Amino acid sequence: MPQPRRAMAQRRAGRGGTPRTPRGDREGGGRRGGDLGNRVLVAIPALAVALTMVALGDWVFLAGVAVLGLICLHELFQMFERARPARLAGAVGLIGLLLAAHFGTRETVLLVFLACLPLTFVVAVNQRGGGGAPGISVTILGLAWIGLALAHAILLRDLDHGGGLVFAVLLGTFVGDTGAYLGGRAFGRRKLAPTISPNKTIEGLAIGIVLGTAAVWWAGLSQPWLGGGNGAILGVAIAIAAPLGDLFESYLKRDAGTKDTGTLFGAHGGALDRLDAILFTAVTGYYVWQALV
Repeated sequence: MPQPRRAMAQRRAGRGGTPRTPRGDREGGGRRGGDLGNRVLVAIPALAVALTMVALGDWVFLAGVAVLGLICLHELFQMFERARPARLAGAVGLIGLLLAAHFGTRETVLLVFLACLPLTFVVAVNQRGGGGAPGISVTILGLAWIGLALAHAILLRDLDHGGGLVFAVLLGTFVGDTGAYLGGRAFGRRKLAPTISPNKTIEGLAIGIVLGTAAVWWAGLSQPWLGGGNGAILGVAIAIAAPLGDLFESYLKRDAGTKDTGTLFGAHGGALDRLDAILFTAVTGYYVWQALV
């Protein structure tokens, strides 16, 4: 009969006919993107804490980054719990990478990262339930994506004018992300990556890159050691890297079938949801600045 069939089709559509958009998408009309006021309320205290860490530097910055890194690793491992990642190896490897960055050089960080592979193997073999290739892969992913990125943030902070450089990276990332969000809402028409993050648009990306670049360029004008020219080059690199970091995390979340990586920021998701862009821009900022000087 027509009516029962129609009702059955509607129930099927309600259960799974339309894909659900992850709340991590930051442009357009997702739950997180739809409330600018809540975004600002979360962003202001988070920025205040971040800037305090950057300003104090040394052990305060190292400890703060270590805490955030461990939370990010936990969120990643929770997303892919079915792979049975080697959690102990991830935590020990992360701390080792951060200490290597603080007390050593890039070469020290590389040496520690290489040591993380046999460490992960030993832990994976001896943990309950094993882990195999999937567990080792997720663990090394976490150390490469989160551990190496945060190690480069520490390397950047420990350079001459390191506090200003980290501030420039944060400024370019935040302004670019906000510009992409507002620009996408106002002018977005063409989808940037519909299968990964359907709310992001090409127009929003372009506006975010322009504004993120302009922010770092403007900061450079008032800092003789940075300068407008170097500020513009650093800014455009950061503004391009930030959305790539965002898309990378969105891709992993879609593969894991999750909306948010955690609940650290309440309805705004977890630490990875807030730091995804910075995990790319910190590395980019470090190497671009090394090339400039």
